[in-house]
Order: sequence, then structure tokens, then C-alpha cells
Amino acid sequence: MERKLRVAMIFAGGPAPAANSVIGACASAFLENGHEVLGFYHGYSNLQDYHPVSHKLVPDTHYRIFQERDLRGLRNSRGIIIGTARANPGKAIQKIEDLQDDKKTEKLRNVYSALIDLRIDALLSIGGDDTLRTANLLVLYQRSLPADHPHIRVIHLPKTIDNDYEGIDFTFGFFTAVDIMAKEVLNLRADALATSSYYIIETMGRKAGWLAYGTAIAGETNLVVSVEDAKQESLTTNGALDLDKLSDYIVDLMRTREVKTDKNYGTVVLAEGLAEHLPSEQLNAIGRDEHGHVSLGKVDLAKTVADRVAKRYEARFGKAKRVVGVQLGYESRCGDPHAFDVMLGSQLGVGGYKAVVKENLDAHMVSTSGQLELKSEGGGR
Repeated sequence: MERKLRVAMIFAGGPAPAANSVIGACASAFLENGHEVLGFYHGYSNLQDYHPVSHKLVPDTHYRIFQERDLRGLRNSRGIIIGTARANPGKAIQKIEDLQDDKKTEKLRNVYSALIDLRIDALLSIGGDDTLRTANLLVLYQRSLPADHPHIRVIHLPKTIDNDYEGIDFTFGFFTAVDIMAKEVLNLRADALATSSYYIIETMGRKAGWLAYGTAIAGETNLVVSVEDAKQESLTTNGALDLDKLSDYIVDLMRTREVKTDKNYGTVVLAEGLAEHLPSEQLNAIGRDEHGHVSLGKVDLAKTVADRVAKRYEARFGKAKRVVGVQLGYESRCGDPHAFDVMLGSQLGVGGYKAVVKENLDAHMVSTSGQLELKSEGGGR
């Protein structure tokens, strides 16, 4: 007979559609088989500050204990039932030797202590690359402890609407995000046609162009430029993205459409990650998030490029042109999930259960390939 387990889930990083599909399916699988399931609120925010006296973790305040009634209709719902945050307990750890430094491991140690005091047998981590790194550090930290210390198994379930996890076909939330943003782009295209304008539209996508290209194709845009295009010689100066060259490239498109097809309107999609390819002196003035990434939302690439394009167009052709910059992204992260994302998220959630209970795994990531076939890969290196 299986031993009753007490498992916990944590969701960290940016939201993604179908988050509740993963959480709901995973919790259901454990509950239906007699296990107990906790969900920590707001990522690692409370775990990393845990103290058994001064900062206890309280049920319904810092975490919830899932009941069957909590899961009814959950998998198709918007948002994240346990919330999320970008708190990074492994921020101070930059090399393996740092795991021996009590000061640098303080927040990671707090996480471990909280899990032990709450009698957690396994932690299911849901998130992107940064959350995967935190899960890996938690594994490594436990391996650095004396052999008689209690051990918590760690399983990671990959999440990113950017769809940029290497070796994984699709990540949950991607298709929903593309669908939502493509519809927004089609609305802007209709507005551009009605007003003889151009819209420069910035989509999410820090390291890969899946979102930008998906949105551009489904939204019938006239041009898309993503991070994969950022190294083109025609768009760079000294290896960095040159906004003047990018602006002229867009103006060339506008003029070509006017002259050849008598079209005075259009839409252009830019991936937000292009901003990371700007000259270092520009990047240094921009803030960083908890994981050390450039805060791309603060760059407002679409508006910056739109302003330059309007000025370049007028300078080159002697007439004004309405060019508007629009940022898309936040409205897509908690949208009503697409059926495929619900299926994918649900399969991942069940995969988390199987990894813990059926396969007795630790330090593994569970993902899908092909027709949602589950697979797992070991980590903790």
C-alpha cells in the first residue's frame, strides 16, 4: 500500500494561461489517491522569509490545503489559484561554492526549513528558467547537507508563454497567448486601415520569437522583427541593435506599400527581447528584476520605435504620418485558456503526480513531446 504523502506546489514567475489546468490536474491526481496537497501562495515570497517564531506560515494566509471542492471547474479557469511572484531565494548563489556560504544560502535554507517543518515530502515547482534554477539549487543545497538531514524531493513542471524551453515542443499557455494577441493585432490592423495609420506592436518574447512570429502570422501583420533577426548586419552597428536602422527598415516598408500597392496603413510586430540587443550604455540605464534580467517593460520599445519611425518618415518624405506604439502581453497571461493548453497543462499536472508517486523520482523535470507524451529529465547538476 502506498504511503500517504504530503506534497506541495509552487507557481513562480510570470502568469500563463492554463496555470490552473496544471495545478488542478496535479492536485486531483494526488487527492484521488489519498495524498495531501498544499499550494504555497505567491511563489517563494513567504517561504524565503520563513522563521519558526517570527514568520510562521499560516494555513489560508501563506498556503492552502487543497480539498476536492476547490478543484471543481478549476482547470478551465483564468488566473492562478495560488498566485505567483518573482521572489528569488537563490539570487545570492552564483557558483557551486556559494552553497557552503551560510549568508548566501540564508533564503534557500529558509525555504528548506519551511518545507521540513510543514512535513512536505515532495515539492512540485511550476515555472520558467529562473524557477527551474531555483528548484535545481534546492536540490543541490540538500545534497550539501549531512546525510542524516531529511530530504524533500523536487519535481519541476515547465512554464513559459514564450515557448522557449529547449527540447520541449510546446509549453502551456503559448497558444492561448498567441490567440489573444493575434486578435488584438487584427483589431489594430482594422484601426490602421480606417485611419491610414501604422501600429508598432511589441509582444512578449525575451529569448525567442515564437510569440512574436505566432502573433504576426495569425494577426496578418506586414512585418515582424524578433530576437533571431537582431544580429542582421542591416539592423546593427558594432554588433548592437541600431534603432535608427530598424526605424529606416520600417519606413522602407511603409514607402514600398504606398508606392507599389497604394496602401497607407499597416502593422509591425516587434519582440520585446530586441531591447536586450541595444548598446550596453542604453541597457545600463534600465533596471533589473529579481533574477537579474533587464526590465523590458520599462524600455517601451514599441513607443520608442514608433516615435523614431514617425520622425524618419517625415524627414525623408516631407509629410507627417501617424505611427503609434502599443505594448501587448499582460492581457494574454491570464486569459481564458485554449483547449489545447488545458489538455497540455492537465497532462503536465498528471505527469507531476506520476513522477512523485509512480516513478519515485527526484530532481527531475516533467514535460511533453509529440502528441502530449510525457517525458522526464534528471537534473541537480
